Amino acid sequence: MKNGIYTLANDVVYNQLVALLNSIEVNAGADVPVCVIAYNDQVDKVRSEVASRKNVTLLEDPDIFACWEEFSLQVWQSHPTAIQTWQERGIKKFYRVGENRRYCAFDPESIFEKFIYLDADTLVMQPLDFIFEQLDHHDFVVYDFQYKDPAHIYNLKSPKLLEIFSQQQIDSEIFCSGFYASKRGIFPPEQRDWLLTKLNEGESDVLYMAAPNQSVLNYMRMRANVSFYNFSLNLPATQATGCCVTSPQFENRNNVLYDQGNRLTYLHYIGLSSKLFNRVCDGENIDFPYRDIFLHYRYLHEPEQQPKFTTKARAYNAPPSLTTRFLRKLGIKVEV
Repeated sequence: MKNGIYTLANDVVYNQLVALLNSIEVNAGADVPVCVIAYNDQVDKVRSEVASRKNVTLLEDPDIFACWEEFSLQVWQSHPTAIQTWQERGIKKFYRVGENRRYCAFDPESIFEKFIYLDADTLVMQPLDFIFEQLDHHDFVVYDFQYKDPAHIYNLKSPKLLEIFSQQQIDSEIFCSGFYASKRGIFPPEQRDWLLTKLNEGESDVLYMAAPNQSVLNYMRMRANVSFYNFSLNLPATQATGCCVTSPQFENRNNVLYDQGNRLTYLHYIGLSSKLFNRVCDGENIDFPYRDIFLHYRYLHEPEQQPKFTTKARAYNAPPSLTTRFLRKLGIKVEV
């Protein structure tokens, strides 16, 4: 296939996945091909959901995952402290192993020639044709403002950082890995080998361990000098929109969000735990930004299943109650 969308999911993010798929159906097109990459083997509910949708497939091929997992392992083995630090925390191999499966979209055997990758905690708000069209001119396309926060991409304390990249690159080429568009085959084996060589020469010190796949993907793109375009830096200020759930100014018009009159491309519920979405879907009246939008798309095809809240809503970031604090002091784990 020429164009398609990838996402990464397992049963833990099932509710978010359903909402994402429904938002793609309504706002991007019912026939847009979507491939769900299995985060791990916990995909029974995901598999059932995919089977009910004619435009959606599930990728769970261990062979295509294996080479990218091995590449990621070698990346972090080159890091001075990462593997040892994670092992001391009881983490096997490396942190968030499943997330590196998104790299298989770059594999020459992948199904889409051009693709958009979306995290499962996103909602599509409009057709994505303009993103695919930009891939005719650049090999990597994004639409976000992550460049304003490089501390969540690279180790800014590393003396290597400004030896490898210019300050201008750091200020303008960083992106969030929750949404990006690219092409299969742009990181061939020989290029990955070259990147591993550079990392083993000490460049791995610049990687940010708390967001390993986001950091590595930024490094790969920037170090390989893959042509890059960010809509947020190229659109006029009057046309560019935000995408992050922490932005309070979005206007809801018939379950589509607008930013100063401009339709969002996508909404990213970044920083909100999947547990929060699951608890709300289980009936807990916990409020969070743009909750109604999420619930609309989650229950688009089964509105009768949408939870009916009868208690007063509690903010997702409300401080814990006195009772909760007391129980925690006793060492009793309490989820709020």
